[in-house]
Amino acid sequence: MMTTNNSAAPTAQTATPGQSDTSTALKFITCGSVDDGKSTLIGRLLVDSRSVLQDQLANVSKSGEADLAQFTDGLSAEREQGITIDVAYRYFNTANRKFIIGDAPGHEQYTRNMVTAASSADAAVVLVDATKLQWQDADLNLLPQTRRHSLLCHLLRVPSIVFAVNKLDALGADAEKAFVHIRAALEKFSAEAGIEVTAIVPISALKGHNVVESTDDGWCGYNGLSLLDILEELPVTPADTALPLAFPVQWVEKFSASADTSQGRRVFWGRVGAGVAQVGQTVKVLPSGQTATIAQVLGHTRQPRTVPAGHSAGIVLDREVDVSRGDWLLATDAAPASREITVTVAWMDDEPLVAGRTYWALHGHRWVKARVKRVVHRLDINTLAEEDASALPANSIGHVELLLQEPLAVQSFNTSRVLGALVLVDTASHRTAGAALVN
Repeated sequence: MMTTNNSAAPTAQTATPGQSDTSTALKFITCGSVDDGKSTLIGRLLVDSRSVLQDQLANVSKSGEADLAQFTDGLSAEREQGITIDVAYRYFNTANRKFIIGDAPGHEQYTRNMVTAASSADAAVVLVDATKLQWQDADLNLLPQTRRHSLLCHLLRVPSIVFAVNKLDALGADAEKAFVHIRAALEKFSAEAGIEVTAIVPISALKGHNVVESTDDGWCGYNGLSLLDILEELPVTPADTALPLAFPVQWVEKFSASADTSQGRRVFWGRVGAGVAQVGQTVKVLPSGQTATIAQVLGHTRQPRTVPAGHSAGIVLDREVDVSRGDWLLATDAAPASREITVTVAWMDDEPLVAGRTYWALHGHRWVKARVKRVVHRLDINTLAEEDASALPANSIGHVELLLQEPLAVQSFNTSRVLGALVLVDTASHRTAGAALVN
């Protein structure tokens, strides 16, 4: 929901993650405005955590110094222009944890790539370039793309958001003053937007200050954890196991090779979206409405087991019913399906979203036609005000009412990231047009 929250968001200089599962790899993204140092930060993490070989380091070195951004900028256009276009994923680990990093582009025209990366992230590191801001001003304004990316991470339910104030080394003796003013601006913006911030950290991605090793001299007046120390303690996104079962069918194995476990019946494969798949549950099939009982549940190794949300499973029903790719197997107490839904849309197509237009909507693995009934309002990312609007231009965020061709079993995105998310696709060009989050 894009409501303005004027209560103070719990911000801090150091992480306060509480109980967390650090045994699972943390998937996080770096985002923010263009040239804020996202690719350089990832390169610094890889180099200082000793996750790159010497020959790799030599290949990205210029005049004896490593061009750290080239560890993630893999496209030729990215290297030529010195920008990030597509999301680049890198893997590294420390003695305490494994990480999957997504380097999201900062250019406004590539916002769709950033949304893709954030939709499955456990955490987001939002880079803020101190040198681009009027840091002398105690009431400074943040860059629009910093605000846009932070809002998108918040809307996409990224559990942990960390602000990393970068390039403070370039300000010399004024670094502490700049950090104090920028931190205050970030805290004010987060409170107004209702964003809970895990940490606000001063860093220098180029020099390595406070990235992997914390500074011991109170650099910028900061005596907290380094960025990597914070990331090592962050929790992963919890699976929606407490919800009723929701299982999107991805593939139907018509003639099972594992007849000894499936009794020759068809096996419906997919990833459990919500709840827990277990033997004895009664499920209804959407859209047909037929009901059946789960006779067996197979894990990814084809061994019988109970499978929770977030893991792949094969489900065998006690009787033959008509089930195809794109159908949903739902618990009988799941939320009823609906044809009219209200969504928050992050619009990414060059053609504006207007009332009356029809798009393909992808929910799980099911495609249905969706007509834009009404554009309710558009969010002003600078003031966070909800403005009346008749259209959503590219890279804007707004509230929209959709009328679906067939009912879908959706839930609020705040309740379920799987059931509450849809992708809107242009019916003519087949381009991804927007991300829709159910309110």
